Amino acid sequence: MADKVRYVDLSVPIEESESEPMKPTIVHLDHAAGAQVMSAIFGVPAEQLPGGLGWANDNITLVTHAGTHLDAPWHYAPTSGGSRAMTIDEVPLEWCFSDGLVLDMRHKEDGSAITAEDCEAELERIDYQVKPFDIVLVMTGTDKYWGSPEYINHGAGMTRESTLYFLDRGVKIMGIDAWGFDRPFVSITEEYKTTGDASIIWEAHYVGIDTPYCHIEKLANLDQLPPHGFKVACFPVKITGASAGWCRPVGIVSE
Repeated sequence: MADKVRYVDLSVPIEESESEPMKPTIVHLDHAAGAQVMSAIFGVPAEQLPGGLGWANDNITLVTHAGTHLDAPWHYAPTSGGSRAMTIDEVPLEWCFSDGLVLDMRHKEDGSAITAEDCEAELERIDYQVKPFDIVLVMTGTDKYWGSPEYINHGAGMTRESTLYFLDRGVKIMGIDAWGFDRPFVSITEEYKTTGDASIIWEAHYVGIDTPYCHIEKLANLDQLPPHGFKVACFPVKITGASAGWCRPVGIVSE
């Protein structure tokens, strides 16, 4: 008997949310408006269409980092590992479907750093050994703030050392259920004002200068996944030359 498969939507929607600093603009064109367009294209009176209605359509203006999205190495820097950095349309598809694992970091305070030691401790707790091409999902619990303007300021974040911890083990894609992969900007800014240490700014992203990798930002529903033993699909929209692509990651759990 085949396994029962459960699909978990790991995305937040593309919408005009207060959580988006660069808010998308979405205009929905209804079937009546579509009838007028079809009338102009085909030269047919709109009232001769079924019910006098045509197709629905939508006009959307947004950045590639709106909603849940996959960042390409090009987002971090023009070069990666000594070569031109990959844009989103160049990311290997085999990176985007693999075994997944969830690291529960909900105990970490807002603005705190997720260290390599934190990751090791969580891997020991869930009794899992990372292998190449695993997709590592970091759960901070920030998705519960989606829709609030404070969403951007919540959650812990990855650091250079914790990112390298997984890249050194062959991981190519990681992800987090917060606005950004690094710590919130407000926390980084406050620390920089105090210490003057510029190495903390965007440190997890900048790891991509040395080692090509991708990460997913604005994940959701990671608490609906087991710690491991599931697949992740996170194929990005193919946008030529772009730094990121919108995606709808899915956790695939066999039960």
